[in-house]
Amino acid sequence: MTSGRKREFDSELALDAAMHTFWQKGYVGTSLSDLIENMGINKPSMYRTYGNKEALFVKATQRYLETQMKPHLALLDETDVSLKQRLKNHMMSIVNMQCDAEHALGCYLVLCQSELVSGDIPNEAEQILKEAEALPKHVYVNLFNSDLESIQLGLNNNAQANSLCLYTLLKGTASMARSGVSKSDLEYSVDSILAGIGLH
Repeated sequence: MTSGRKREFDSELALDAAMHTFWQKGYVGTSLSDLIENMGINKPSMYRTYGNKEALFVKATQRYLETQMKPHLALLDETDVSLKQRLKNHMMSIVNMQCDAEHALGCYLVLCQSELVSGDIPNEAEQILKEAEALPKHVYVNLFNSDLESIQLGLNNNAQANSLCLYTLLKGTASMARSGVSKSDLEYSVDSILAGIGLH
């Protein structure tokens, strides 16, 4: 019996390429031909390695969460840094990514989550997008409720509303970045929202 043919492409690099394709065009706007061309593989290899478009999207979204989202969230847990500065570092890290011309502008998740209302997102893809939508709000609420500085300032009393303010702004900066608004202009919005919730 002969051994299976050795894979002729880097599956991780190809998955990154798929992630960036969805980041640029969204789930609905991305075709199989877009994926195959940008990943540098043929259709049989794509199906064999990643499954269908929905399965590939789930894997690409998981990769985005791991490689892009987690580093931003880690900034909220920095030690010996004020709450205001941790939130500023976290939010500006996201804004920097949204404005980085080395990949698609804006946010992968915001773009794809905006497509949910169309009803054209299949079940597994819809589920991972909804889970990703809930994650940052949950993290922010926990931060406002548990951080000693937050409690001293009374921010825990409005933890849900404060969380929604931050998340709403970051969804807005994603859209603005995709429209070409500069990082420096968006930084003013970040400073304003932090002041608005009581972090002067």
